[in-house]
Amino acid sequence: MIDAVIPIVVRVAINALALLAATLVPGIELGSSSTGGKIGTLVAVAVIFGIVNAVLKPIIKVIGCGFYLLTLGLIAVVVNALLFLLVGWLAQQIGLAFSVDGFWAGFWGAIIVAVVSFFLSLIIPDKYDKR
Repeated sequence: MIDAVIPIVVRVAINALALLAATLVPGIELGSSSTGGKIGTLVAVAVIFGIVNAVLKPIIKVIGCGFYLLTLGLIAVVVNALLFLLVGWLAQQIGLAFSVDGFWAGFWGAIIVAVVSFFLSLIIPDKYDKR
């Protein structure tokens, strides 16, 4: 049982750290008065981020595979930005202090999350980070 939970916890932690890095982008706000509140918000948003990517991204890729081929995969950057905007909107809808203000903030935030999570995944041993 614990072997199944550890990779999920590691993936949520990686996403939370990547989301923290994304808050450096103007237009991406993480609001909370306490450090514990910020950590809780980041973990909750990381869970939302993981669910959105696990559920919607494959559906979008299947439906839009023609656009992926036509643009040689560059539409993926736009899709990631829109999914990042969706995560910010969902977080606000459930009362989390995380917001993404506009497409360009989502665009740069999605790029930062992708790069940071890639590098963190290189550091984490494979036995803990099973994608």
